[in-house]
This record gives sequence, C-alpha cells and structure tokens, in this order.
Amino acid sequence: MSKKYHFWISGCQMNYADARQVATGLEKLGYRPTLEADEANVIILQTCTVRQQAEDKAFGRLQSLRPLKEKNPDLTLAMMGCVVGVKGNKSLEKKFPYVDVWMPPATDGMPLISHLLQNDDFIADERETDHRHAVQDEDIVLSQNIKANQVSAPVAVVYGCSHACSFCIIPNRRGIERTRAVGEILAEVRSLVAHGVREVVLLGQIVDRYGKDVSDGPDLADLLRVVHGVEGLNRIRFLTSHPNYMTDKILSAVADLPKVMPQIEVPIQAGDDAVLERMKRGYSVQQYRELIHRIREIVPEASIHNDIIVGFPGESRRQFQGTYDLIKELEFDKVHIARYSPRPGTVSSRKFVDVVPDEEKRYRFHALDSLQKSISIKKTRQWLDKNVEVLVEDKHKGRWRGRTPQGKLVFLDDNRDLRGELVDVHITFTGPWSMSGEAITKKTRSQQLSQSIPLTTI
Repeated sequence: MSKKYHFWISGCQMNYADARQVATGLEKLGYRPTLEADEANVIILQTCTVRQQAEDKAFGRLQSLRPLKEKNPDLTLAMMGCVVGVKGNKSLEKKFPYVDVWMPPATDGMPLISHLLQNDDFIADERETDHRHAVQDEDIVLSQNIKANQVSAPVAVVYGCSHACSFCIIPNRRGIERTRAVGEILAEVRSLVAHGVREVVLLGQIVDRYGKDVSDGPDLADLLRVVHGVEGLNRIRFLTSHPNYMTDKILSAVADLPKVMPQIEVPIQAGDDAVLERMKRGYSVQQYRELIHRIREIVPEASIHNDIIVGFPGESRRQFQGTYDLIKELEFDKVHIARYSPRPGTVSSRKFVDVVPDEEKRYRFHALDSLQKSISIKKTRQWLDKNVEVLVEDKHKGRWRGRTPQGKLVFLDDNRDLRGELVDVHITFTGPWSMSGEAITKKTRSQQLSQSIPLTTI
C-alpha cells in the first residue's frame, strides 16, 4: 500500500515550481498525492511571506495541523519556502517543535527525502532501485492527477534576487541571485512537455537578469531561443521583468519567436521619482515611460502588466496622483495593486515610518482599481467579434477556460475535450477581466507543433 503526501501551497508561481521539485522526489520514492491532509503520511506547507497576511495564513494552517501530528506521531510534517528563508529560522523551530523538517526556498526536497530515508519511511518497489540517485536525476515526475490536468507549468530560471528594492523581503528570504544552467532548464521543460504540458512560464524575481551572474553566459533572450526549440511545446511566457534590465534584445526575441507570447510584466511600483528613489528602484518615471513606448514599438501586439504599491512611507496625495495619471496615460492591460505594509528585515521597515493611514491606502487602492477597470473594459472591447487563438487549460464552473497569446482570460462552451488544445475562438462578449466566445476550430496536434524550429545551441 503506497504512502501519501499532501501539499498546502500559498504565494507566487515560484512556490509552485519549488513544490513540484519536492513532489518529484516523493513520487520517485513511491508516495502518491492526496487532497486530504488527514490521509497523508507526509504533509508539506509551501509558504509565502511577501505580506504579513500570507505569513499569518501559513502559521494558522500549521497550527491547525498540530492535532493530526499529536494523533499520529509518525506523520512527517515539513515547512518550506520564504517563511523559513535561506538562513533558516531558529525562532520558528522553537515555536513549532512538532515540525519535523524545515526547508529553505528553491530546495530540491533533499532535506525531506533524507529525513524519510533515515527513518526508513518510504516505500521500496520490487526492483532494486537506487532511491538516492532517482531523487537527484533531472527527470520531472508528475502524479497522475497532475498529468491529466496541467497544461501550463512554471519553471524557475533564476533563484533569489540581488537588486534589493527597499520594500522587498525576497533577497532576505530567497538569497542572492543564482542562474540555473540552460541544460538543467531544458531537461525540466522537455520532461514537462513529455507529461502533457503545453506552456511553460519562465520565472525569476527579476527574470531579465537571467545569466547576469555568469561570466560570458547566455542571457534571457538566448534562453528563450533555446526553449523555443523544444518539440511539443506550444507557448512560452516569462515574468517578472524589471525596467532596468528589459533590453531590446529580449523584446526582439519576443517579436521574432512565435512560441514566445507577447505578454510583458514590467512593474513601475509608483509614478513619482522621489517615491521611486526611496523604493530603490533605480529609474525615473520618464525612463519607464520611454520603455513602455519601446515595448509597443518592437512588440506592437504586446499586453503590458504592471504592479503598483500605494501608501509607501511618505507618499503624499500629490505623489499618488502622479501614479494615477501615469496609469491613465499609458493604459496597461492589467495592474496588480497592493497597499504597502512593512516587512521585517527590509530597508523600508528600518529606515522609514509607515505614516500613510490605512484608510488613505484603501482610498488610493480603490481609486486605481476603478481606473484600471475602465481601462480594461476599453482594452478587451477591441477583441469583440474577432477571432483569437486560445490555449485551453481547464474547466471552471462547467465552462472551458483558457488564455490568448496576450494572457487574456477566455471562457467557452464546447462538448469536446479541449484541455491542452489550441482553439480558434470567436469572441462574443468582453468584460473588464475576461471574455467569452465560441470555438471555431480545434487545431490538430501537427498544426500545433508546426511552429517548432530547430534547437538552437549556445
């Protein structure tokens, strides 16, 4: 009888990519996933600490698991991710002594695997398998439920960050910037495609800095061209970009490579130079404005997504108005808005006092949200009564759901099994956040793969 593992995951796509690495190790030891924590022999919490709310949620979940651990002492309870951090967290280990394994972000699962092996807590199959080797090789193993459902998968290409914006806790928790080798990334992408994945999302805290820590190494544009050659892969996305490192070479790769989707996530965070300086972002509003114009010149069909923090320490109403006016001027396809909250260990928490009242932060949040809604309505309306290619990912409330090359969410009704298929859809309805339409054709697999080009070597 096989043993089971249960994952609880919060936070960004990088956390999901990390969790997949750990799940692969467990799958190779004979463990199988379960959605029910009380059925599991191993429970792993993958945590986020970007905001206090996310951290509190992780601790709440951990507390809720204590009765299970007390009832079954043989249960292995592991905690990983940014709450743990690359340096570990001794205070947490003292506070939660019933946690068996603490794992930093970007782990391959070896701390957990070692714990299980040392306790003989794994299932050996009838073959004489070298389990340690099986865990360490590069093949991704997806469970049957994921194989049947996962169409788009995140792939980490840069771990950590060395830019150190004053508000960001990531360098403290995920460590300095480390680039993954091209061959390692390719092996993971090929393995995912072999398991049915049709789209990969290349991830980095600053993905444009891929290769910057490697002397004479490939950059992100080079990586995009190599991944583009993977047979069976339909689409490639990448995030998150930074204005300082988004180059014309990267944009040209997006424009030239059919599989690389025209979706750019390049946050400004604030529309005022003084606030940007306190944030340690390293550019001016005018430089950012020029970058957006350059993106639209090189990749005219690109959708551009943005991140904004409102209520950064010392941000006046006039400075906030600069952010509002910039969003109104540049008309982004999507804007992620967050209210500033100080995070322990960041420069801003030590250097600045959080003086903007929460009520004011909420006012600014809703003002931007309302503005962006009106812009999004205008943006999506241009697709009405037009045909667009959609990669169908899954079903949601009985309707198929997928995305356009620009990342626009599309719903459609169809009796066929469209999961993982490229479908031409005629758009019949547009709203601020999604669209609906009717399937015109479902492309054959040979048509979907016709965009492949010979593998580029670098």
